[in-house]
Amino acid sequence: MATSLTDADKRKQISVRGVAPLEGVDDIKEAFNRHLHFTLVKDRNVATSDDFYSALAHTVKDNMVGRWIRTQQYYYEKDPKRVYYLSLEFYMGRTLTNTMVNLGIQEQCDEAMYQLGLNIEELEEQEEDAGLGNGGLGRLAACFLDSMATLGLAAYGYGIRYEYGIFNQRIHDGWQTEEPDDWLRNGCVWERARPEYAVAVHFFGSVQNENGDWQKPSKWRNTQAVIALPYDTPTPGYGNNVVNTMRLWSARATRGFNLNLFNTGDYIQSVFDRNIAENISKVLYPNDNFFEGKELRLKQEYFVVCATLQDIVRRYKSSKFGCRDSVRTQFDQFHEKVAIQLNDTHPALAIPELIRLLVDVEGVAFDQAFEITKKTCAYTNHTVLPEALERWPVKMLENMLPRHLQIIYLINARHLKDVAKAFPNDSSKLREMSLIEEDGEKRVNMAYLAIVCSHAVNGVAAIHSQIIIDDTFKNFYEMSCRLGETNKWQNKTNGITPRRWLLLCNPSLSQAITDKIGDDWHLDLTKLRQLEEFASDKSFIRQIAQIKQENKERLASWLSQSQGIKIDSKAMFDIHVKRIHEYKRQLLNALHMVHLYNEIKYNPDGDFTPRVIMVGGKAAPGYHTAKKIIKLINSIADIVNNDPIIGDRLKIVYINNYRVSTAEKVTPACDLSEQISTAGTEASGTGNMKFMLNGALTIGTLDGANVE
Repeated sequence: MATSLTDADKRKQISVRGVAPLEGVDDIKEAFNRHLHFTLVKDRNVATSDDFYSALAHTVKDNMVGRWIRTQQYYYEKDPKRVYYLSLEFYMGRTLTNTMVNLGIQEQCDEAMYQLGLNIEELEEQEEDAGLGNGGLGRLAACFLDSMATLGLAAYGYGIRYEYGIFNQRIHDGWQTEEPDDWLRNGCVWERARPEYAVAVHFFGSVQNENGDWQKPSKWRNTQAVIALPYDTPTPGYGNNVVNTMRLWSARATRGFNLNLFNTGDYIQSVFDRNIAENISKVLYPNDNFFEGKELRLKQEYFVVCATLQDIVRRYKSSKFGCRDSVRTQFDQFHEKVAIQLNDTHPALAIPELIRLLVDVEGVAFDQAFEITKKTCAYTNHTVLPEALERWPVKMLENMLPRHLQIIYLINARHLKDVAKAFPNDSSKLREMSLIEEDGEKRVNMAYLAIVCSHAVNGVAAIHSQIIIDDTFKNFYEMSCRLGETNKWQNKTNGITPRRWLLLCNPSLSQAITDKIGDDWHLDLTKLRQLEEFASDKSFIRQIAQIKQENKERLASWLSQSQGIKIDSKAMFDIHVKRIHEYKRQLLNALHMVHLYNEIKYNPDGDFTPRVIMVGGKAAPGYHTAKKIIKLINSIADIVNNDPIIGDRLKIVYINNYRVSTAEKVTPACDLSEQISTAGTEASGTGNMKFMLNGALTIGTLDGANVE
């Protein structure tokens, strides 16, 4: 008689290892058909292009999910040190094509759609950009996620799931106007809500200290709580079956609807709590020109670090495969299993929050909690601009995060003892280096806080890293040297993922390169040096030139369709695409436009190289000077483009609503890349790398990564 199986034994049949991945064209067609009918409940007669895109995205996701689950299982089995990348921005762009490339199924999907009578490029255009970033900071974070997965690192990206990302830019009468970026209006195929990991985040209230001692475990009472609901998105590595996780937090009210108030006719007040809570994850970077905007920005920064650190501590304590119970209760190994990277000062509140969790929740002594935090955290500085180095008013912190302000004061007292030790004969250093600025309104310098409580501080280009130790944070660097922490200050020049910025966006050039030197460059860009031996190969040079011309024709066609602008694809494409900011010097480019116009205007028979100058980028909604620069460029364009004497020798194009998916079209078509930020202000820059990788010449200042 056969032994009866227990339910636990039977459940072993439920395993991802028994699910075969979709690989062949027929498999993909079958899965696409199934998702269209059974997931989306549509047939071919009523399905829209968006439905076809969604069916394909679900199909590609099917191919990835098994690897995603197995990757996480592997991490729990092996218990490696995990990297946690904290960022207020993740400028992901579109996911479909990048996922197909990294999984190695792009050709199969293309063929499957062709056999079904669908154009895969048209389906790719249906996807909304995940515009959860404003520029290089967020795009760098996205590239890091790709690179860490490709390297097989146990890495997680943590941020906010903004309901509305960076705004959609519209140009009316030359002026920028902003419209909501409702990127979730059709849902997001790639994400998965994880309500079982939701956590509470507290604000305001008061602190009850034990015997008035701030270093002892304290109770934070009478707070206002919101719920942080996580949404997970897979981030696949290239060709290695590794799929990591980006976890974004969405704010929810603890009580979303007050039925009693609704029944008494107070309809607005009945949902008031929900609206206040959900504002936290509503918009990327609210306008902080007024108090409410500043307060909301601070709420966002604390919201993401509080939720994330609770998640990190939970995973550290229960990091055992198949078990959610706490298997670690001591934190002396925390820094050996956890590395937290702070992407600029926005997540710097992670420092007092981690100390709070260790002291108030886990019962760790304050001095030990400080040392654990310092060994765990590292800080990347992205700017030397004073206005971008965050300084939060003490009164605002005292009101919203009273326990954290106490911890910051404790950190500062400890820090000032080290300052006095390092500079025993210079009392002025105590004031200059204090975390609390007391000139005028008291403020907490978040960059100083991040430096003091991190074991590593890095700049993002060699020249920038030198500037921060020679100038911006000179005192802190000197103190580190005097106290034996010389290795604390490092350079980590920014980079880009070649998968998206060459393999994906410029397939023709990628194939031409691979035909010459093989495909090792997909994972190691230094292999591109092998192309130097073909520098005098006329046939190869002609091939590269032809590919560039085809990319320019493609961009010209797209601009004609999307903006109604006709340009000559044989002209030089002179491109300047960045956030609109005074230090980025779009104004200098505008003056050059006027100079070129006058040269042609007053010498109409001269020999001029036809040139199309393209400018793209968004100005922050409250940054009026930047908006005036956009207006100026469009006004210059109106004059230049309508002057019959100028003709096609000079055209000015303002690229509307520049974003990641637009960059993927613009970058391969560039002849001349403008990298002209004021010298000493551009920490690194990564747009320069994208254009260089696609064969553009660079005109720029000796600054940031341009130098390298």
